[in-house]
Amino acid sequence: MLDAIYYLCFTKSYFSKTDTLNTQFEKDGFRLEGTIAPKQDQIICIFRGAGKKEFSLNGIPYAKYSEHIGKYPCVMIAPDDVELITGGSEDRRRFIDTLLSQVDAAYLQQLIIYTKVLQQRNSLLKRFAESGKTDWALLEVLDDQLVHPGKYIHSVRKNLTTQLIPLVQQYYTQIANNDELVTLQYESQLNQSEFESVLNQFREKDFILQRTNGGIHKDDIGIQLNGQVFKNIASQGQRKSLLFALKLAEFELLKTNKGFAPLLLLDDVFEKLDDRRMQNLLYWVCNENDGQVFITDTHKERLEAAFVNLQTNYQVIEL
Repeated sequence: MLDAIYYLCFTKSYFSKTDTLNTQFEKDGFRLEGTIAPKQDQIICIFRGAGKKEFSLNGIPYAKYSEHIGKYPCVMIAPDDVELITGGSEDRRRFIDTLLSQVDAAYLQQLIIYTKVLQQRNSLLKRFAESGKTDWALLEVLDDQLVHPGKYIHSVRKNLTTQLIPLVQQYYTQIANNDELVTLQYESQLNQSEFESVLNQFREKDFILQRTNGGIHKDDIGIQLNGQVFKNIASQGQRKSLLFALKLAEFELLKTNKGFAPLLLLDDVFEKLDDRRMQNLLYWVCNENDGQVFITDTHKERLEAAFVNLQTNYQVIEL
């Protein structure tokens, strides 16, 4: 159910990389339909298999799926999201890109352009290695095409993280309910050098490895706990607390930029989270948030007791 809601907001699944994986076994495709209040907007997705997908809003099909992103902002928190803390830089870049794409349509378009040119540049580098011939002029053309969107993306990411970091620290303190010092910083090769210089600096390495080693696709968010690398020393509870802090900061920035609260989807997030942390999280989610929240959990009694404790309205749907 949560993935269906997410799909209607993002035109794709949160959990599966391809639409085929969402198709019932031995079926050719699927149809997904939802109505979003208060305007009763009707969103329909029809997947016919073999990559054929139609996505429409109020009966009008989209020429580009990217046009839909940001109309219905949404934040999802799922158990595997702890990879955002413990995994590689790609997970944290995806987190930043998901947030910014819902806020800034120009950012999403520049990201699409950058990704496409980056793929072309990497293919060209592989061709150089296979053929033994180098087309410098073509490489420089692709470098020029990479620089403009890259600089825009870096600028927007840098601005976002100045807003994001204090919010993450604030929510971490509230959820963990202690005085642990969590610090975050936006790490990018473009922080110290112009993009053109970065490309020149890595050119020899690019030829050897046959891929682009310099650019905003290497950006990361560095995270420390009391001065040490967070993922190396943090407990499971601390990691969960930071995950929630990052996601709630995402929620708050979307709310500020869009002028209304996004949908908040919580998928079985309370496992391995102690009662105190869970209560702190639910208080913020249910009592301080004026948006709509969907929560899945395997312990009905535990969740109901928490809601009663908070004195908040709720509805339980058993599946």
